[in-house]
Amino acid sequence: MLKGIDPLLTPELLKVLAEMGHADTIAIVDANFTAVTLGQGKPLLRLPGIGLERACKAVLSVLPLELEEGPVSFMAVSDQPRDYRSAVQQRALNLCESLGGAGPDLCESVERYAFYDRVRGAYAIVQTGELQPFANLLLRKGVIAEALES
Repeated sequence: MLKGIDPLLTPELLKVLAEMGHADTIAIVDANFTAVTLGQGKPLLRLPGIGLERACKAVLSVLPLELEEGPVSFMAVSDQPRDYRSAVQQRALNLCESLGGAGPDLCESVERYAFYDRVRGAYAIVQTGELQPFANLLLRKGVIAEALES
């Protein structure tokens, strides 16, 4: 155990988050997501029994979000208006805003098959135990930097 580190952040997950570079993305997906098929060749970390909101809280406790170019994408719920968000999605997006600074204007709804395409380009996938369908997010890593020297 480490002080100040969320206990859900396993050594493997911390390693993946630290290895990611600026603008790399990590997918946090539900229990029904086709993670093995879409994630061939990339790290797949499982958090069984953990919901999307709890997993996001842990990841966002250490991951800075890219705040200029699409920091957060979420899977659009089929047969719903484009701006629809399930309660589970909304709670996760609220964490993206409160912990990562990505307000609603920076969170993009992505059609299911287009979301799958984006996951193929992700650095890693975290598969939760979330049973709510469409509870899938992509988080784009930002930077932690000092001010530019003059």
